[in-house]
Amino acid sequence: MCCYRPANRHRRKPTWSEHNPEGRWRVFDYDDLIQRDKVNLDLFWFRDKRLDDGDDLPEPDVIAEEIADDLQTALDQFRSIVPAAQPGGGSGG
Repeated sequence: MCCYRPANRHRRKPTWSEHNPEGRWRVFDYDDLIQRDKVNLDLFWFRDKRLDDGDDLPEPDVIAEEIADDLQTALDQFRSIVPAAQPGGGSGG
């Protein structure tokens, strides 16, 4: 089922409802959105069941180490493209 329908937005049908709380496509009223703090569009209406049991989560130091590794990888990747983004940098210049 195609929910998004970019060419036919008026034909979109939500899959979420009070009777189907597992539906992943939901409509929000403009008035409800505009009343949110700073019109925040971080909308959550379903939970990841894998996160419900806190006993299955890694220890905080393991999570922190993984975050630090991910940040370092991102920083390394960013540093590798900085010379190409500078005037006269990159190939073919």
